[in-house]
Amino acid sequence: MAAIFAFTCTCCGEVHEGSPSFGFAAPAPYSRLTQAEQASIAELSDDLCVIQHPEGTQYFVRAILEVPIHGVDEPFLWGVWVSASASSFERYVESYEHAVQGDGFFGWLSNHIGVYPWEQSRPANVYIQADGTRPLVVLHRNAEGADSDALVMDQHEGISIARAQALAEQAMHGSRG
Repeated sequence: MAAIFAFTCTCCGEVHEGSPSFGFAAPAPYSRLTQAEQASIAELSDDLCVIQHPEGTQYFVRAILEVPIHGVDEPFLWGVWVSASASSFERYVESYEHAVQGDGFFGWLSNHIGVYPWEQSRPANVYIQADGTRPLVVLHRNAEGADSDALVMDQHEGISIARAQALAEQAMHGSRG
């Protein structure tokens, strides 16, 4: 029987219950815009983002990246944004009310997860959930450099409870050491 994740934080002393979950309010390209640019060339909702640059339009979808925790029912969750092509974005929006489980598209992870530093773009498959929850992101294992990317390895192989606690503490309280 799997356990529920809970730990006493070594940084603040509080007991945190439930698997860790952290999210981003917007994709990184949106966050890099000035406030004036955000108001004039971008649209951001809870689940979708469109940025209309003179050189082309960028499309983003909010999704979930799960990292399994060994021996725990619920995974470590990252609420992230992924890019989508114009046709994938349009199909996603049009089929939202009648989503087909497992349908999906290719995208690039569009946030920098500080506890998983990485200089390269991370390619991913994005899988639609028919139950109305956000799509699931599965990072590519066979991408260049993926064998040395801790996030890719953690997502595909899972992490220990101790590593989940260390990552959660780092995400909540910043780097230590």
